[in-house]
Amino acid sequence: MTSFAVSANAYDRFMGRYSAPLAPLFADFAGVEAGQRVVDVGCGPGALVAELIDRAGAASVSAVDPSESFVEAVRERHPGVEARQAAAEELPFPDGSFDAALAQLVVHFMNDPVAGLAEMARVTRADGLVAACVWDHATGGRGPLSLFWQAARELEPDIAGEARLAGTGEGDLAKLLEAAGVRDVEDAVLILSVEHESFEDWWEPYTYGVGPVGAYVAALEPERRDRLRDGCRALLPPAPFSLEVRAWAARGRPGSSDA
Repeated sequence: MTSFAVSANAYDRFMGRYSAPLAPLFADFAGVEAGQRVVDVGCGPGALVAELIDRAGAASVSAVDPSESFVEAVRERHPGVEARQAAAEELPFPDGSFDAALAQLVVHFMNDPVAGLAEMARVTRADGLVAACVWDHATGGRGPLSLFWQAARELEPDIAGEARLAGTGEGDLAKLLEAAGVRDVEDAVLILSVEHESFEDWWEPYTYGVGPVGAYVAALEPERRDRLRDGCRALLPPAPFSLEVRAWAARGRPGSSDA
């Protein structure tokens, strides 16, 4: 599972502006409510953790992430939450520990998505729920990074961006859950709108080195970076502007369909 070697604040500025408003939509989809014990797999700095605490209480929430800086951020920001450094493929919990296991925007960064989802199912009780969501990163998609990769492809037509990562296309998450032995799988589309005050407000976080986007920008020569920046500006409406973005989501029950 990919570990992000960046600060929690850098990730918040880059993706938190989208993942925080996504969290309540995803938690609704997963049916998280008071009285449940839940785990956030690939928690990052804690956008979904905060939403889970509001619903279930800190003592009922666990969180894991391979990034030490993110785990420390969750511990500092959300006292009472059990936060551990671990990969999705090796969750440090006994079988059936949780009523629900959620993975927000992380399946495509798992080294082995099927194994990671199977681990989520293992630590969830038999009548609990396993749920995951991933941005619509497919080419021509409507994720928050789609416009960036569109501009990048104008410089490098063959660049894949994140379009080929696991779970980023329509129906992909459901197939991955089923391959992981999850039953009664359902999928959905989660849609939200995020406002940006200026182009700089939108662009600057792309320079923070976060994820595949940050690595791509950091590797560019200054002239090509300026061309990419100008290409992004040309694709965006005048500021202030709102971007409507969507994520694919899927959920199901642990155990095989004939169990």
